[in-house]
Parts: sequence; structure tokens; C-alpha cells
Amino acid sequence: MLFNSFEFAIFFPIVFVLYWLTAAHKTPRNVLLLLASYLFYGWWDWRFLLLIMISSLVDFWVGQRLHKAKEERKRKQYLGISLLVNLGFLVYFKYANFFIETFVDTFRLFGSEFDVARLNVILPVGISFYTFQTLSYTIDIYRKKIAPTKDWLAFFTFVAFFPQLVAGPIERASHLLPQFFRTHKFEYKLVRSGLLLIAFGLFKKMVIADRAAVVVNNVFNNVHDHAGVDYTIATLLFAFQIYCDFSGYSDIAIGTARTMGFDLMKNFNAPYFSKSITEFWRRWHISLSTWFRDYVYIPLGGSRKGKQRTYFNLFAVFLISGLWHGAAMTFIIWGAVHGLLIVLEKASTTVKSSVLPRLGFHKQTTSNSLFFTLLTFIAVCFAWIFFRANSLADAMDIINGLGYNNYALLFDPALAMGLGVTAVDLRVLFLFIVVLLAYEVYDLKFGFMTFFNKQSVIFRWSAYVILLLILVVFGMYGSGQPPEFIYFQF
Repeated sequence: MLFNSFEFAIFFPIVFVLYWLTAAHKTPRNVLLLLASYLFYGWWDWRFLLLIMISSLVDFWVGQRLHKAKEERKRKQYLGISLLVNLGFLVYFKYANFFIETFVDTFRLFGSEFDVARLNVILPVGISFYTFQTLSYTIDIYRKKIAPTKDWLAFFTFVAFFPQLVAGPIERASHLLPQFFRTHKFEYKLVRSGLLLIAFGLFKKMVIADRAAVVVNNVFNNVHDHAGVDYTIATLLFAFQIYCDFSGYSDIAIGTARTMGFDLMKNFNAPYFSKSITEFWRRWHISLSTWFRDYVYIPLGGSRKGKQRTYFNLFAVFLISGLWHGAAMTFIIWGAVHGLLIVLEKASTTVKSSVLPRLGFHKQTTSNSLFFTLLTFIAVCFAWIFFRANSLADAMDIINGLGYNNYALLFDPALAMGLGVTAVDLRVLFLFIVVLLAYEVYDLKFGFMTFFNKQSVIFRWSAYVILLLILVVFGMYGSGQPPEFIYFQF
């Protein structure tokens, strides 16, 4: 079930009303949330409900055994069961064909031919997200950071909680799980704030991301039919498509949970205003970057074992992050580009007499902050080419062809037609991107909601009506099924 679908527009109000009718009673409320979450997830393919049930059952059982086990050997065995089951599902469904193709291609390089058939495997929606969420539970118990819950219903609901089940935020048990034991009271301010966040997320998705997708898909799926400025515009628009698509999903997830009294972590914080790649990853997909920091980077040794090991650990984490995003070399290279840039930034702050400090990369001031913001954005956009391209060959063609044609002005009708949209659509798209960026600048400096909540009722309701009209007039509704969110494929 999609957040931007007619089905969800019926599903959520019903769940919302039933939830608040049962909110005072923990067990009926959690039963309702679990059933609603399974219905939400099973809407795509009910067969995959078995996977999430098995993961929940295994990790609930492992958590109990880990807590009781005294011998370290036993504790490692129980943790191994959790890792084997969860990562086993993830590897089989997401990476089996990738590993088969890589194996065949490797032998082909040495002149050997293997005829290995691809597996007929369908990727379960959201498996990368709920796998990491439930793994953090067992790992934290193993580290003795949290105690396991004895309430299987609350735990199963924590794993399957429908607002953030499919594409995050990836929550930690220490933050979200206790909320299923609390008595939530209806608060108008929270509901209003949640609904506004849902509407803002839909604006990002339907008005900006889905409109940008028309241009991006037209160019990236037909690389040889385009050149020059087409590549440049499509790359720029993909940066905003993926940001508005994914942060829009996160906004809807956080807003939906908030209307029911649940608090989910912030997943994006104006990432395109970052002044370095390091800062970008503190602002982009925060729940995933902190997950990799805590469960991969630190266990590898973090920055505790010298500079060379630190650089290796950073690069390895981003390679793994690239593979997490997709079973293709394009994603691995995307991760490698970010890893290399992170390592270079780290080196520039630790090596006193290198060329990087002399260029000023070790120190940022007010006067050069705009330069670093622009440089970071360009680097991120360059990496996005590998992320979006259908193949390495397509990515290299786009990189080699980036440019600006003499005949093409940004709003030239001929240019827009070549990109698959009208000149009006292109103008509307760039207008709303500018509006979004202006909002984020104000929000970073002053806090938009602080300002908004101080305004009169007439002002606030006028803003609600305007936002609703923008969704109705400029939203992209698709033909039949509405466009999916990009991160559903991960």
C-alpha cells in the first residue's frame, strides 16, 4: 500500500479512529496496530508476511536467550542465529542473482564459461529496512545496552509498525519499542503537526519528485537519445527527485506516527546545504548512517586503530552502504565515490602539510561556506549519476556528455519537449524546488514551525488550504497505480 494511493487515504483514517478508540488499553491497541501493519505490508504480496513473522519470532526468541545466557560462547551462538536468519533472507532475496552474475562474469574474464541460470526471486518490499531494525535489537541485547522485552505482541508490532516499515526511518528498539507500552493521550497539537507533515511529504513526493521523475526517466532510460544539457538537467533533477521522494516518505511516516502519539527519529536535515561530504551524511538518511556507524564502523575499529585503519574502515562502510542500496556495480561505485571523498576529507584534517590543507579544505569560514556548499552539492550530484544509471556504460556516457548546448535555454519549449515535459511543467518544477530550498534556509536559521505556530488561526488555515490546492492542482497522480517511492526497491 502506497502513502500516495487512494487505498491509504481510506486505510489510514479508519486505523486512526480505531486507534484512538483503543489507545487507553495497551493490548487491544497493539493488536490493532499489528493487524493494520500486516494488512499494510501484505497489500503488496501477502506471501512475504511470513518472512517478517519469522524474523520477528527468531529475534524475540534470541533476545530472551541472550539475556539469560552467561557463557560468552553461548551468547555468540544466539547472536549468530539472529544474524544467519536475517542476513540469510536479505542475501538470498536481494543479492543471490548479483552474486551468480558476478561469479559467471569473473570466470568469463579468464576464458571460462559457466551457464548458471538466474533465480526467479522477487525482492520483498522493505526487507533491507526491517532487517536492520530487528538486527539492532538483538545486537544491543548482546552488547547489554538494552534488556529484551517479554511482550511478544509489542515486539512484533515494533518490527512491523506500518508508518516506517517499508522505507524507514530505521528505528532502534531503545527509542521506539518502549512507546508501545505507554498510554498515549490524544493531543490536538500533535495531530495537527502530524497531518501538516504528511501534507508536506506528499508535496515533496507528488509535486516535485514525481514531476522530476518524468525528465529523469526520459533521459536515464534513453541515454543515447540525449546529450549535453539534457544530461546536466536530468542529473540535477535526479538529486531533487531522490531527496524529495525519500524525505517525503520519511515526512509522511513521521507525521503518520505522530498523529497516533508515536515519535520517530528525524531522517533528513537539509542535506544539500552541507559544506562537506561528512556533513552530508550527518544530514542524509540519518537513521541508516548512524546504523552503519554503530553496527559496522565502530565494530571494525572506528578511528581507534590509527589513521590507515580509520581510512580503511570508512571506505569499507561506504562500500557496504552502496551494496545495501542495490545489487549492482553502479551502487557499489556510488558508495566507493562517497567513501573516497570521506577519506580525503578525513585526511585533510589530520595531515598538516598536504596539498588539501593548503587549498583550504581543512578549514571552513563564513566567506567560503557558499563555495564548500556548492562543491559538496556538485560532488553529490556526480555520485548520483552512478546511483541512477541503468549500467556503468550509461553512467560513463552521461559523465562524458555533461555539458550545455548553445541552442538550449533552460525554459526553451524545444528543450522541454526533448526532456519529455512541457516548458510550463519545467518552470513549475524549478519554482517549487526554489520554494523548498527557501523553506529549508529559513527552517535552518529560525525554525519554521516556531514561526508558523505563532501565527493567527486565519494565517495557518490559509496555509493549509494553499498547500492542499497545490497538491490538487500540481500533484502528479499517474495513470492507475500512483508512482512508487524510489526506496521501495531497496
